[in-house]
Amino acid sequence: MNDFPVKMGEEVVIIAGKDRSRADKVKAGKITSINRKTQTVTVEGLNISKKAVRPSEANPEGGIVEFEAPIHVSNVMTKAKYDARSAKKA
Repeated sequence: MNDFPVKMGEEVVIIAGKDRSRADKVKAGKITSINRKTQTVTVEGLNISKKAVRPSEANPEGGIVEFEAPIHVSNVMTKAKYDARSAKKA
C-alpha cells in the first residue's frame, strides 16, 4: 500500500471504537506514529489503554501504566473531511 489516507502530524477524528466521536463531542488528536505494515496509527491523547507492569530495574514500583494504543487506519478520518461531512448532514 503506497498511498496512505493520513499523514504524520495530521489532525484526525476517531470514527469507530470506544473513543469514537459523537455529534455533540468530537474527539480529535494528532497522529504521533504510523505503522504501514499493520495499517495502524497512534493518535495523541486518544485510545488510552492500561497495562499491568511487573517491577523491574527501569520501573521498581511496577503497577499499572497507561499508554496510547494503536488504532486501525480505517477507524480514523481527517478532521477537515469529518467537518465537511457533518456540515453536509446539517
